[in-house]
Amino acid sequence: MSATPERGGDTGFATHSIALLLNGHPRQLQVLPWTTALDLLREQLDLTGTKKGCDHGQCGACTVLVDGRRVNACLTLAVMLDGKELTTIEGLADGDELHPMQAAFIKHDAFQCGYCTPGQICSAVGLAKEGRATDSAEIRELMSGNLCRCGAYGNILDAIEEALPACHKAGHP
Repeated sequence: MSATPERGGDTGFATHSIALLLNGHPRQLQVLPWTTALDLLREQLDLTGTKKGCDHGQCGACTVLVDGRRVNACLTLAVMLDGKELTTIEGLADGDELHPMQAAFIKHDAFQCGYCTPGQICSAVGLAKEGRATDSAEIRELMSGNLCRCGAYGNILDAIEEALPACHKAGHP
C-alpha cells in the first residue's frame, strides 16, 4: 500500500495505490480505503463474473481466490489485496481450455439460473487446492458457505466429486 495516499479524482478523498496479480496479469490500481474487492472487480475493472449476492458474506456468490484461498470479495477490502494474487472466474480457464472444475459444472448441469455458479466454482477450486475433502459429506460441509437458491446442490456435488481428481492430477489451483 502506498505510504502517502493520493487525492482521488472527483471524490477528493485519499486513494491508496495497490499492486496485485489479477488473473495472471500485474495491475497497479488506485482505490479508496473503503472499496471492497467485489466493488473493485465489478465497478472499476468491469469483471462482472463475480456476483454481489447478500453483501454480508453469507451467500458465497462473491467467492474469489486470493493467493489460492477462498475469500468473500464483499468482505475483503481492496487495499488488503496489495501484493496478492487474485483469481476470479474469468481467470480460471487457460485460453479456450476450461478449468476442470468449469468443465465438470457444465457436464453435470450444476447450475440453473447461474447466478451462484462463479462463486460455487471458485469455492470448489479453492476446496480442491486445500485437499481436505475426501468424501461427499466433507465436500458438502466445506461448500456450505455457498448458497444456491435454485437447489442445484446434487449436481454441484457430482461436478465437484468428478473434478477433484483432475484438479489434483493436473496441479490446477
